[in-house]
Amino acid sequence: MKTIGLIGGLSWESSKEYYRIINETVNERLGGLHSAKCILYSLDFAESREIQQTKGWDEMTKILIDTAQRLEAAGADIVLICTNTMHKFMPEIQREIHVPILHIADATAEKVLEKGLKKVGLLGTKMTMEEDFYKGRIGEKFGINVLVPDKDERDFIETVIIDELCVGKMNASSKKRFKQIIGKLVENGVEGIILGCTEIPLLIKQEDVNVPIFDTAEIHAKAAVEFALK
Repeated sequence: MKTIGLIGGLSWESSKEYYRIINETVNERLGGLHSAKCILYSLDFAESREIQQTKGWDEMTKILIDTAQRLEAAGADIVLICTNTMHKFMPEIQREIHVPILHIADATAEKVLEKGLKKVGLLGTKMTMEEDFYKGRIGEKFGINVLVPDKDERDFIETVIIDELCVGKMNASSKKRFKQIIGKLVENGVEGIILGCTEIPLLIKQEDVNVPIFDTAEIHAKAAVEFALK
């Protein structure tokens, strides 16, 4: 079994889901007392947010590179960035380590294509929804058309992620609004919804939505297990 390296803490609410899913999946595959060989380096999310806001993304990228290098030095055979947004800096991080980084958007897009879908909605942080590093990659590499919510809805989603989900709060009113946003995307022709923030699956489940949802944390974690058990 190969060793999985996890860059976590962005936030830890979703990092614990990675740890759970990875170990449960290994046990399902191998049985008995088996669990995953994994190394988790968990960052302080408050510190990371402050660095982003005061020192900028270049400094945050340096921290992510340092973390990936520490995981590699500790014996990781693959690295996962346990957040969608920080994949913006995946190319810079990959250049500085020798083991592969498993891209969360690639793993998710493959699952979208397995369902035969070509048009999906994307929910996530404003950076993930608005910039091209994520939806552009899915479109160019996999031929999937990606729609995002309107600006006011994107602002709302970001606020819920940071102020609620990242601190473990699940509010019924926020869930209702999320479902309305998803419903609007479905009315605009999307065939599925990518939960493109690893905290959103804490709030939105498949039973809440009438189209397929793609839980990026679960997809990413299970793809890591496939790599580890090859």
